[in-house]
Amino acid sequence: MKDWMRVTGSILRREFTGYFTTPVAYVFLVIYLVLQAAFTWGIGDLYNSSQAELYPFFNFHPWLLLFLMPGLGMRLWAEERRSGTIELLLTLPLRTSQAVIGKFLAAWAFFGVGLALTLTEWITVAWLGGPDHGVIAVGYFGTFLLAGAYLAISACASALSKNQVIGLVIGVVICFLFMLSDFPMIVEAVDALHIDALTDAFLQISFRTHYQNMLRGVIEARDLVFFGTLIGTCLYLNTALVQLKKAN
Repeated sequence: MKDWMRVTGSILRREFTGYFTTPVAYVFLVIYLVLQAAFTWGIGDLYNSSQAELYPFFNFHPWLLLFLMPGLGMRLWAEERRSGTIELLLTLPLRTSQAVIGKFLAAWAFFGVGLALTLTEWITVAWLGGPDHGVIAVGYFGTFLLAGAYLAISACASALSKNQVIGLVIGVVICFLFMLSDFPMIVEAVDALHIDALTDAFLQISFRTHYQNMLRGVIEARDLVFFGTLIGTCLYLNTALVQLKKAN
């Protein structure tokens, strides 16, 4: 186990530092920070809401991350396959699962850097009023989990093709389905099949349902299990897809 973690940690450090050797990382961070500020202070009108809270900041994140995280995840494996470096990577003395988890954690940590840069929003709200810091902390935690779920799905999509654009489109579509699975229009269409278990499943897999719970400052076991299971399943499928492409 110690060797497994050591190798995975090496992949994580290599990939994480690699983000900052290219302008792509800085472009992503700038776009994320500009968009979240525009949504929070512009569309969300946080300053004029007269509420010492960050709900407008968190409320737009599911839609913002719907496109940004597939954009971050599309290069994880598609670029490796396109450039041929995947063969070199997988000939190293490591397991495929170590490479998959290491690359995923590096991308997730990179997003964490961007999320940490938004702490100025928290500081601003704390200066303007007396917010419930516990609710805000849980909101940040939920946003990080939501980003991980989006990223895990996007990593799977990236492993399907050498083309990053195809990986991006597939990732956005799948994430979009998880996002809207509890919308009345979709629920009514599924309910028309008269399969109660299927209807319940669509209601339970909605990202919005589990994320909104955390925005209220509530951490429930079912929400943690949902995000943890989804991320774990996607990483398992990602490993299987990379192994399949390697065999071919």
